[in-house]
Amino acid sequence: MERESIKVVRYTADLRDIWDSFVEESRNGTFLHKRAYMEYHSDRFCDYSLLFYSANRLIALLPANITDEAVVSHGGLTYGGLIMSNQATAELVLDIFDVLKEHIATETSVKRLLYRPVPHIYHSYPCEEDLYALFRNDAQLIERKISTTIKLNSPLPIKGRRKMTAAAKSRLHIAEDNNFAVFWAILEERLMGKYGVAPVHTLQEIELLHSLFPQNISLLRVTDNNGDTLGGVVVYITGNTAHAQYIGATDEGRRVGALVYLYEYLINERFAKLDYFDFGVSVEQGGRYLNSGLIAHKERLGGRATIYDTYAIEINRGDNGKKEQ
Repeated sequence: MERESIKVVRYTADLRDIWDSFVEESRNGTFLHKRAYMEYHSDRFCDYSLLFYSANRLIALLPANITDEAVVSHGGLTYGGLIMSNQATAELVLDIFDVLKEHIATETSVKRLLYRPVPHIYHSYPCEEDLYALFRNDAQLIERKISTTIKLNSPLPIKGRRKMTAAAKSRLHIAEDNNFAVFWAILEERLMGKYGVAPVHTLQEIELLHSLFPQNISLLRVTDNNGDTLGGVVVYITGNTAHAQYIGATDEGRRVGALVYLYEYLINERFAKLDYFDFGVSVEQGGRYLNSGLIAHKERLGGRATIYDTYAIEINRGDNGKKEQ
């Protein structure tokens, strides 16, 4: 049976509604792939997002930017990769990769494609055709970041922590609000003091993103009886998964176990009806360095490994033909 041809179209602003609607209906798109999220830092990235059609039907998107060396999916996102419809079968995705490589070879001067697939915990339905296509295209694994995830319908017990007494808990309170400024001061001090880095987002950026996606970005703070903030977490909420984007506590908060108190609430109450709670990665240098203390802390809370990968495909301008299939 003859295979349907794939048409590739570069994203332009007039396709915004089509793009966002497709993300909502896809198997693996999240609010990070909506144009408002992708474009909040558009001054830092030259957009090179693509849409793929088969028989005039949109079947996949590629959130991407372009640099002097590579097309990247996507440099400003934790994960990118193909965002796929239910109609994107294994053979169609192989064809998409062929068309994508040919498009990059003929329309750009870059040397390779950098590809970050969406981890399975964000899929609304199995969606790993792109992993097979990466294998078929001799993609090289260049980064492997390990995150720590709890399966919420059967979480492992928290270990190695003394159980908080009722009296201790009575002094702690949880507020879910938009007081990002007070938490950001704690977060910035913690990150700079311990790691010498600043949060990826500025206070103004996270406030903007919260205003754009109030149902997807939440701040939960732990306070004491005086209303002072002891710690908190910024959570990115997708269909299946709550992801801890930022976590931080004061010295007093760590002393009294404020974050453990908060985690118990997140896991057992606030997000208990979701599938997963993801604590985020515990590595540096593209995964070559494991922060053993950090990941051990997350594992004591019941989390186990989820992988965030980055692959590279070299663009060969001497051979744009399709692989035998």
